[in-house]
Amino acid sequence: MANINKDKKYHFIYKTTNLLNGRYYIGMHSTANLKDGYLGSGKKLLHSVKKYGKKNFKFEILEFFDSREELAEREKELVNESLLKDPMCLNLVLGGFGGFTKEIASLGGKSRTKKLAELLKTDIEFKKNYGEKIRTGLKKNYAVGTWWTGKKHRKDTIEKMKLLSQNRGQGNTNSQYGTCWITNGLESKKITKDSAIPEGWYKGRKQKTINVYCWITNGLESKIIKKDSPIPEGWHKGRTF
Repeated sequence: MANINKDKKYHFIYKTTNLLNGRYYIGMHSTANLKDGYLGSGKKLLHSVKKYGKKNFKFEILEFFDSREELAEREKELVNESLLKDPMCLNLVLGGFGGFTKEIASLGGKSRTKKLAELLKTDIEFKKNYGEKIRTGLKKNYAVGTWWTGKKHRKDTIEKMKLLSQNRGQGNTNSQYGTCWITNGLESKKITKDSAIPEGWYKGRKQKTINVYCWITNGLESKIIKKDSPIPEGWHKGRTF
């Protein structure tokens, strides 16, 4: 597979900053167009962009390099353990190909995903190291008392949350809307309210008393009786379908 970055003449370290809360992401990017609109690909960063909108982020180029290899080395220097400990930092893993090897980093999107999946399945050492990098990043960002300590929702965010919660779970937004439970004494299931109730079934839901009844059959038909009831002559426990 050819290196997809060989025709990209610009290689640089960038910093993307959330103008509303000051949180930032440092990464590397190779491109043939300096105005390609790229902001970064980190998971936390993408979530933040989706939440606050692109217009609330500032993208700045910090350094240019002549090759992708030099670029990766510089990112490795900048995005280090110390940076990851900064609660304002959105980076999850150490720098240098986003935690990938050079072989993986040189591949395109689908090929990279396929190669990564293959290594995670066949290379125990790679899986161990890769998993550790992800865990380190997640612990830093989701540690109890770290990412939300001292923070609170803005008033406009609270109002939006209130609007979103209005009428939630009512009418057709309720998962049970238009349905009802029916039971045959042994089992229960949910059907739409306009469906016909099968013979031997009735509205309701059997739970704790499920072991009180049992099916019996005469080979032609089946019915439910209480377990302590005598079984009629010619009948036996079971069910004919």
